[in-house]
Amino acid sequence: MTFQPPFSPSLFRKGDNASGASVVALDNKIEQAMDLVKNHLMYAVREEVEVLKEQIRELVEKNSQLERENTLLKTLASPEQLEKFQSRLSPEEPAPEAPETPEAPGGSAV
Repeated sequence: MTFQPPFSPSLFRKGDNASGASVVALDNKIEQAMDLVKNHLMYAVREEVEVLKEQIRELVEKNSQLERENTLLKTLASPEQLEKFQSRLSPEEPAPEAPETPEAPGGSAV
């Protein structure tokens, strides 16, 4: 099966001898233009891939940092603080409307 151009070669005929050469020249120019477009697109895609890879690296690093920070905070928090925090996160239990004030060792509010 051969490729049939979407135009009639007879449109480009100036004479019997020149018709074949002008069609070939036009095909070559079209091919060159398509190659140029392809090269530009490939360059743009490669550039975008590099930008996205860098963003992924940054996000992975930030995620690791936040996970370490989260682990540290969990180890430093008291069980009561963790329970209070978990109760605020769970959607089933409504958060308290008024914030509680911690009590000092003598039983009075700070």
